[in-house]
Amino acid sequence: MNEQDTEKMACLLSSKGMDRIQDANNADIVIVNTCCIREKAEQKFYSLMGRLRKIKRRKELILGVTGCIAQQEKDTIGKRLPFIDFSLGPSSIHMIAEAVDLASRKDRFFDFSDNGCAASLLVEPGNAGQKVKTSVTIMKGCNNFCSYCIVPYVRGREVSRNSVDILREITNLSMNGVKEVTLLGQNVNSYNKGRDDLSFPDLLKGINAIDGIKRIRFITSHPRDLSIELIECFGSLNKLCESIHLPFQAGSDRILKSMNRGYTIEEYRKKIVLLRQRCPDMAITSDCIVGFPGEGEEDFEMTMNLVKDIRFHNLFSFVYSPRKHTAASILPDAVSRELAFERLACLQQYQKSITIEYNKSMEGRLEEVLVEDRSKNSGEEMTGRTRTNKIVNFQGSSDMIGNFVEVEIVKGYANSLKGEMRKPSGGNTC
Repeated sequence: MNEQDTEKMACLLSSKGMDRIQDANNADIVIVNTCCIREKAEQKFYSLMGRLRKIKRRKELILGVTGCIAQQEKDTIGKRLPFIDFSLGPSSIHMIAEAVDLASRKDRFFDFSDNGCAASLLVEPGNAGQKVKTSVTIMKGCNNFCSYCIVPYVRGREVSRNSVDILREITNLSMNGVKEVTLLGQNVNSYNKGRDDLSFPDLLKGINAIDGIKRIRFITSHPRDLSIELIECFGSLNKLCESIHLPFQAGSDRILKSMNRGYTIEEYRKKIVLLRQRCPDMAITSDCIVGFPGEGEEDFEMTMNLVKDIRFHNLFSFVYSPRKHTAASILPDAVSRELAFERLACLQQYQKSITIEYNKSMEGRLEEVLVEDRSKNSGEEMTGRTRTNKIVNFQGSSDMIGNFVEVEIVKGYANSLKGEMRKPSGGNTC
């Protein structure tokens, strides 16, 4: 979501004649778009601001802060960072050009509008960079109020875009060369919940009918709202890729209740079974929090057992990080950091072995790969992804970018696959 917000602001400023560069030392305007989902992100932000302050002392520079930390610290950010020229919350990014203009006239500008505002949601970043794949925001905010999560407080309640606007935007993207689109939302499964508009499965069907779009993905899904109708879209919609990110967060029902997740582990397991019955080759990834307040050895063992039983293709796991305003931040029975990191290391080591095993099992298979760019590891190799979202690096040339090629997987590593190109391909694995 933050990357998409950055693209939106870049598009708005580009329309005012400004060019985007990456080096702050050579910039006239520096915008720091922030995340506060975990404590480490905040620490990195304040460290960066210290470095940017030194640059601002050396040269004329407009410096602004946007995003979730800005919203979270809206009452104090101007005092805590007196050297910034403007600050905008996530629902105010559509005002970025106005903020920069005022700052250029030495007027500080701060706006943290009511998060019910949907104007920022309507900004379309387009495809000025002629990307092969891109993301499209379909909704913002969250109504779940998981006890550990800051999102409802900084991004507000759920607001869904009209399906007509989404389908029009994706049609335009397809006409500009985009072949893969990822739908974004804090909980895409609840898109248009309670509104007289297309449901999320019906939206997927509409996108599936758009010429030029070859692949569809979405993030993130909440297990509670994963419907049978949505599960049935896999396999029946030929452009919907066989991968899903479905966070479970904890393997213990007691901890899930304390997290206010709204489902049991048995309910989660049943949905995994349905997904794999629908599409046996489905790549399932997930999120997990270790060291949540009150987590005992038995609770952690339940998490490990879930990981061992389900065998996720990949797992994004973190030590619990208390967040301001959240219900979990005042829970008793905190788990020591030492123990939490010990458990995390155990979990990550086991998951790594599963991921490597999955990747090695693909050796010898032919996979459809959408060529995205040159590989970061080698100038002689290209990189792309399979329909199950696996990164593949293989010998090729830049004129392949945007094409689908058939690649034989010759080696599976921990984070990627090595391939050898065969011939053009198409189709789906279900």
